[in-house]
Amino acid sequence: MAAALIVAMALGVAWAAAALAIDAPTPLGSVLAAAVAIAGCVTLVAPIGLGRRVVVLAVIVAAVASWWFSLEPRNDRDWLGDVARAPRTSLDGDRLTIESVRNFSYRSDGDYDEHWETRSFDLSTLRGADLFLSYWGSPWIAHTIASFEFEEGPALAISIETRKEKGESYSALLGFFRRYELVYVAADERDVIGVRTNHRGEDTYLYRVAMPLDRARALLVDYAEDMNRLADSPRWYNAGTTNCTTGIRERIEHLGGRNPWDWRILVNGKLDELMYERGTIDHSRPFPQVRRASSISERAREADGARDFSARIRDGLPPRPAVEPVGAGG
Repeated sequence: MAAALIVAMALGVAWAAAALAIDAPTPLGSVLAAAVAIAGCVTLVAPIGLGRRVVVLAVIVAAVASWWFSLEPRNDRDWLGDVARAPRTSLDGDRLTIESVRNFSYRSDGDYDEHWETRSFDLSTLRGADLFLSYWGSPWIAHTIASFEFEEGPALAISIETRKEKGESYSALLGFFRRYELVYVAADERDVIGVRTNHRGEDTYLYRVAMPLDRARALLVDYAEDMNRLADSPRWYNAGTTNCTTGIRERIEHLGGRNPWDWRILVNGKLDELMYERGTIDHSRPFPQVRRASSISERAREADGARDFSARIRDGLPPRPAVEPVGAGG
């Protein structure tokens, strides 16, 4: 018990030092991080009772945590061009209007022509919801993007991302601290999917999700409402608790859907495996076959920039299950 307590306190001090080094202004943050690390190490080996050591370390961690949780996210930083605008929405009956829909033309990942559009969507023509998984490295981690398909016109893709400033790049480690704000990217699939498959070399899969149309409509409206909340009140991104996948889960649970916690929600590169087990994607054949048939990277490269990009990447996909199975969780 005593050993476990000491380990927990040591991990707490390590977090506190890292938080200061990463999130506090330099060079002060580095100095304070070193001071916390030294104080923690000295306390851990000091010839005093366990209770006193725990109290000292708890005070150190609590002081840093109090400062860390007081850090406020902002909407007025010098953002990179692809996240420079936060979408806003309005709903009039079946007509959903979204401002700042991204529809860039890319020559490379960082070289593009900016096109921000206002688009309107007739919710009465909604066909259903889909989910992209895009892998940039490890097979254990993917970026998830929800997309909504309509009878006419292009699909609407919604990507929950880090809102990076100019000169910043994404780091999985920094993503656990208060380095990045959160942003919704509402986009044409030619943009947000095409840039991943055709310019970043990501391996991307598209799954058609079993979801009643009324639930899909409610999900899209809930996304739209949260876009407005985020545009007014910025939030921090966190790689563990507030990210592309937990955001989708939060929206589903906000609508009353069942989506029990599973380790693959965090290690989201295996999310398609979980969806298959729960019956939310095609399960008429073995999962490896469904996954192979759901790869759209090659089709996306062939359809690069095409007006019918959304239709072409869906050609030959496994079908959307017709009925939501019991336990599908929305």
